[in-house]
Amino acid sequence: MSEHANNMHDHDHDDHGHHHKETFITKYIFSQDHKMIAKQYLITGIIMGIIGIGMSLLMRLQIAYPGEPSAIMEFFLGRWAEDGIMDPNIYLALVTIHGTIMVFFVLTAGLSGTFSNLLIPLQIGARDMASGFLNMISYWLFFTSSVIMVASFFVAKGPAAAGWTVYPPLSALEEAQGGSGLGMTLWLVSMAIFIASSLLGSLNYIVTVLNLRTKGMSMTRLPLTIWAFFVTAIIGVVSFPVLLSAALLLIMDRSFGTSFFLSDIFLKGEVLHYQGGSPVLFEHLFWFLGHPEVYIVLLPALGITSEIISTNSRKPIFGYRAMVASILAIAFLSTIVWGHHMFISGMNPFLGSVFTFTTLLIAIPSAVKAFNYITTLWKGNLQMNPGMLFSIGLVSTFITGGLTGIILGDSALDINVHDTYFVVAHFHLVMGISALYGLFAGVYHWFPKMFGRMMNKNMGYVHFWTTAIAAYGVFFPMHFIGMAGLPRRYYENTAFPLFDDLQDVNVIITMFAIFGGLFQLVFLFNFVHSIFYGKRTVQNPWRSNTLEWTAPIEHMHGNWPGAIPHVYRWAYDYSKPGHDQDFVPQNIPLKDGEEELQH
Repeated sequence: MSEHANNMHDHDHDDHGHHHKETFITKYIFSQDHKMIAKQYLITGIIMGIIGIGMSLLMRLQIAYPGEPSAIMEFFLGRWAEDGIMDPNIYLALVTIHGTIMVFFVLTAGLSGTFSNLLIPLQIGARDMASGFLNMISYWLFFTSSVIMVASFFVAKGPAAAGWTVYPPLSALEEAQGGSGLGMTLWLVSMAIFIASSLLGSLNYIVTVLNLRTKGMSMTRLPLTIWAFFVTAIIGVVSFPVLLSAALLLIMDRSFGTSFFLSDIFLKGEVLHYQGGSPVLFEHLFWFLGHPEVYIVLLPALGITSEIISTNSRKPIFGYRAMVASILAIAFLSTIVWGHHMFISGMNPFLGSVFTFTTLLIAIPSAVKAFNYITTLWKGNLQMNPGMLFSIGLVSTFITGGLTGIILGDSALDINVHDTYFVVAHFHLVMGISALYGLFAGVYHWFPKMFGRMMNKNMGYVHFWTTAIAAYGVFFPMHFIGMAGLPRRYYENTAFPLFDDLQDVNVIITMFAIFGGLFQLVFLFNFVHSIFYGKRTVQNPWRSNTLEWTAPIEHMHGNWPGAIPHVYRWAYDYSKPGHDQDFVPQNIPLKDGEEELQH
């Protein structure tokens, strides 16, 4: 951006500050300040996370103790668990809404919504997002869609129950099951609003990164966090509209008699009038978003990890350019692998082999990232704070979860374990747990920037170790019951004597799930308590190089009181020879005689 434009940008915001006295509503509710919007996203995401985890615990109780009355079920599910026994219809609804909430409302919004908002302007040296107003609208659309999704639980016939992938015909015919009525309509409305929110947010992030970088902040000096958020936003803009089109066509099938996704349907022996549609078309449209969505969730977590591992290893990140290239390669490849979710949909075997090839290719940039993290940690002066532990945990689950992806990505091997608990284990480790670790790492690391206080370190350690033990305790055994053939999404497995021997494993998994769920309360207490009573932070608690730590601790509109700092180097000059301290912030000019850094 030109000097003139930068000055105008400063001037506009100064004027803005003089003319408007902020009220409670403009500061905390309809705020246009990116830092406040980041907090709104984070707190909404945490509330949705509590709901999502609660649902998964109810499902685990049902699988471990099928048919046994439970006061907990009756308390939480009311009429859906009369006498404490779960209604089979609500089980599939729990699966559906748990998946939807965790993937879209917790991980997408908790990572992109929170950290893109907080960090993009602060790390590139901008006063705010390109459009504060659009930013505010994107949060309130997200909030509205969250409320509608949760509200569907209070509908007479129950919420959507076609799985989080809402395949037709279950999702297209209102009479298919209870949840296919108003509950399904609310799901579709909620998702349409969520997609609008995501698109507005993503466009804002892209424009901000391209147009509002401070003087000296070239693309090759951007922190890897910003690269990850930028590329994530591009994937969102490319793939989310496809899901919107699928949702709109599904609404047409449901309400206006079209048959995009329906053909040759028999209901109670009666032939319905639908002809010519194909549910496989819906699968293509859904997974064209659904697979990039994995990386919309994962890339911000990987970007956060890059920043935290480099800062806490006191070493330059290993292979900066290779890391940027791997982010770009993942973004491209993630849009051409969606068919691996559909190997048993009757796909042409030749096409299956093409999707197998592109799926196995994506292992290469993913491995580049894993090796680069390990080499950055190697012989570093490691600072083991909670943020660092969660970042290293992410590298661990990213590798263990990714290895099983090689099996599922192969069309011949996938047929044996498709729709079993093996798949559940794979994607929960590689996407769910890894992304959650990234979210927790980011919260511990940037909490001082958001709230001006530190979180309690010892509680952070307890939170990490209990979560790590529980995560592997839940998802590691699932690989084995999956290989034994146990199908996912079944309300109970008692009808199949073949699976009786696996029941004990299911009980153990449920115990770990309850243990892990309860210890998230430690994080919750630490988070809320620290906002009000945490130890006050110093300006740069982690001795980090990026620009956000040069802004005042007290939040102000416009981020910096005077001129925006200029940038003279990349973000990873740690332990640089010839400097007194082991870090050199990006806004420190080069010393006389010091070469321009080549990386």
